[in-house]
Amino acid sequence: MRLGIMGCAWLLVVMMGAQGQGVELQNNGEAIEGPPDGADRGAWLADMKRWRDQERATIEYDGAEYARKELLWTQRSFVQPQMMVEERYFYDAAAGKYTVDRYVDDLEKRYGGIDAVLIWPVYPNIGIDNRSQHDLLHDMPGWPAGVKGMVDDFHRRGVKVFFPVMPWDTGTHRPEIPWWDQAARDMKEIGADGLNGDTMHGVRIEFRQASDRTGHIVALEPEVAMSESKMVIWNTMSWGYWKYDQPIPVVSAYKWIEPRHMANVCERWVRDRTNGLQSAWFNGTGYESWENVWGIWNQFTPRDAEALRRIATIERAVADLLVSADWEPHAPTLAKGVYASRFPGRGQTVWTLVNRTDQDTAGEQLRLPHKAGTRYYDLWAGAELKPAVVGDAATLAFEIEAHGFGGVLAVEDGHTPEYLPKLLARMAELSQTRLSSLSAEWKALPQTMVDIAPTKPATEAPEDMVLIPAAKYRFKVSGVEIEGKDEPGVDVQYPWEDLPRRHHDKEMDVKAFYIDRYPVTNEQYKKFVDASGYRPKDDHNFLKGWKGGTCPEGWANKPVTWVSIEDARAYAAWAGKRLPHEWEWQYAAQGTDGREYPWGAEPIADATPPFVEDSPDLRGPTDVDAHPKGASPFGVIDMTGNVWQWTSEFLDEHTRAAIVRGGSYYRPKASHWYFPRNTKLSEHGKYLLMAPSKDRSGTVGFRCVVDAG
Repeated sequence: MRLGIMGCAWLLVVMMGAQGQGVELQNNGEAIEGPPDGADRGAWLADMKRWRDQERATIEYDGAEYARKELLWTQRSFVQPQMMVEERYFYDAAAGKYTVDRYVDDLEKRYGGIDAVLIWPVYPNIGIDNRSQHDLLHDMPGWPAGVKGMVDDFHRRGVKVFFPVMPWDTGTHRPEIPWWDQAARDMKEIGADGLNGDTMHGVRIEFRQASDRTGHIVALEPEVAMSESKMVIWNTMSWGYWKYDQPIPVVSAYKWIEPRHMANVCERWVRDRTNGLQSAWFNGTGYESWENVWGIWNQFTPRDAEALRRIATIERAVADLLVSADWEPHAPTLAKGVYASRFPGRGQTVWTLVNRTDQDTAGEQLRLPHKAGTRYYDLWAGAELKPAVVGDAATLAFEIEAHGFGGVLAVEDGHTPEYLPKLLARMAELSQTRLSSLSAEWKALPQTMVDIAPTKPATEAPEDMVLIPAAKYRFKVSGVEIEGKDEPGVDVQYPWEDLPRRHHDKEMDVKAFYIDRYPVTNEQYKKFVDASGYRPKDDHNFLKGWKGGTCPEGWANKPVTWVSIEDARAYAAWAGKRLPHEWEWQYAAQGTDGREYPWGAEPIADATPPFVEDSPDLRGPTDVDAHPKGASPFGVIDMTGNVWQWTSEFLDEHTRAAIVRGGSYYRPKASHWYFPRNTKLSEHGKYLLMAPSKDRSGTVGFRCVVDAG
């Protein structure tokens, strides 16, 4: 999920060995610097070819993996979003079904559709309990048949499906077989097409071997720079974290070694995607069209969405040329600040051009060797070009918008491709609207807090509930998301705020209410189940660990867990109660003095259960009354450090999330990517919601409130 540095090793060595020939490589190890303006471009290209020949010889490259029929599709996988399973266009929680058509239709409408999708069921929720990456995959609704049906739906729409694997997930439940074998078996069971190596500096050869053993061949796609050049042999795809913002476009190192390699440029947080889109177009590679970033919505602007639509439309048509073994990056151009790549094929050649300047560029752009009978087409405008032919050279004039794109196809007599009339007609239609006329303004997606209906007011304290008096209360809290910095759109948006933000501070008039002195216990929840006959429609993981309709011996007074927010609401309604608003929960835990813990300013011994940090197993929570030193100023017990507790829910057009408070005893420490540990009252956790089967957790419980009369 983050760009690493260890994957730079092999390319840095190459850079040192090639300096004498003028080849400079990016220090992230994935891209090669283009020739400076005014440099001897022919000498630069000769050095590039010499370096490539040396590299192929060193790794004994034969390209057999790229010729496998099962993986040929990777060479046409130009647009691939990473998609959270919590994406509301993908799964309808109310109906309990996958909605693949709705998801794909939206992307086709907004930016022309996708070729593959990376489905993400793990981070940032992983680590809230001991479920591993494999467990969370298996907790997706309907596993395995329902998930396979979802994959089939993507295939019906012409979309390949990836799932991630995470080398850092070593602190949760461990599979009984090697994790590459587990991943390969899972992909075969559901018919998925690829594995994305999250944080991996190249997906290890063991994954290729495990996939081969199953007979179900999947593509491998590491996130970050490969630690050894030989890994490009079996990693037929990759992400591209390149240096996009420099004036002269860089060259994909992996595609230069093997032109059939598909790199997907990734720039998840940027709001203006022009640089990344131009880099992908210049290299004839793909783009990671990632918008739902860990539940934080970073939507394409209208201009960027339309640019991607046009890029992908052309790339899909000329895909056979973009894998040309004779690819020539930084082909000669005539206009300053315009750069081109040349992809020659049998009787056809395509150029991808980018304008890196702030000015529209019209007039002469390319001067090419001319062969009688050759015709030229402006693919971006969808029109035939009339060359100025002098001797054996043809000069082509056309316009490229400021920070825009150009595409030219040369077709020799007798080699006109079948796709050309349709492509020209489509691009002529699209180009009627200039990119510069479309909005490039980015906006944060607004959120709504889900209403919590009031209860019938109580005039005296119900059993085992504590009165929290009305007060002016300063509600001050911050989200602890690992990523997103302090940018607009991160965390949640309360009703008094104009957009989602990480830090919240509000002086509030809080009405009086009663709150459970303790979290709801297994014994109390059993009374509810027995009395009401409650059984959720989606019952996977419901009361996991109970047997014969009851909890294990000795667990009656422990907080009930493995209940979704819907299960908690059902109990509350039965009891004549409701879940607390987050500020009610915090006020009941904190009082009005802004303390960091229910008992005071600093942690103290015996106020919370001992933490579990070095075990992949859940010990289970302690009894709710085991730590009276942890009482709040109002005498509310077990607010922090035993189990997380459900409070408010938020949603936007694409994501649902619940705020969980109090932290739990379970804290895997093998990686900083696990769900953030938290017991401070000034911080809250944002837990993404998909479906009860996946949302239920071994460390999340709840307590209830009743409005005071």
